Amino acid sequence: MIRVLIVDDHPIFRSGVRDLLSADPEIDVVAEAASAEDALQKLRDTPTDVILLDISLPGQSGADLLHQLRRETPGVAVLFLSMYPENTFAVPLLRAGASGYLSKTAPPDELIRAVRLAGSGQKYIAPAVAELLCANIGSPAEPTPHLKLSPREMQIFTRIARGLPPSAMAGELSLSVKTIGTYRTRILEKLGLSSNAELAAYAVRNQLLE
Repeated sequence: MIRVLIVDDHPIFRSGVRDLLSADPEIDVVAEAASAEDALQKLRDTPTDVILLDISLPGQSGADLLHQLRRETPGVAVLFLSMYPENTFAVPLLRAGASGYLSKTAPPDELIRAVRLAGSGQKYIAPAVAELLCANIGSPAEPTPHLKLSPREMQIFTRIARGLPPSAMAGELSLSVKTIGTYRTRILEKLGLSSNAELAAYAVRNQLLE
């Protein structure tokens, strides 16, 4: 039996995923959480094999939680289920130790397959993610620039591209405005860009926004 913890801040979505997974005789949804803090508490109280994790959470993000989980509970698989398309976060999160990445638009049977693979200690690589990996690994050319960004940098990158002001980003991500500015400088350097307008154009050109 694969024991699953669902971490998402939308109760209706969690309920739907729980019902879907619970219909599989090999999967047992043992707990749910609405935040990273709640998830860590549930992990302390409940034996878990797979964490089904969203990126956007109140307070600490799913990406930041992944780094903490890899340090504290390396035996638990972390499978991301996110509203963001695969080409936005999948490769950085896999590099950071995730067991797989699915868009919330994925078919139900793919979610069940991903949970089964993660629960057996394997990686789930969606076809779209496999294409990204093939295009950027083992090639003499430079990898796609945005794949050099960390998950946190990607979070800030997509918010800048949407025109969100630094104060709003700071509130959403529990960071200071100064820290947001430091990340912005780092992102522009990694992408070889010089302004927010160029950054937004890059995001549109590479289909990195919803």
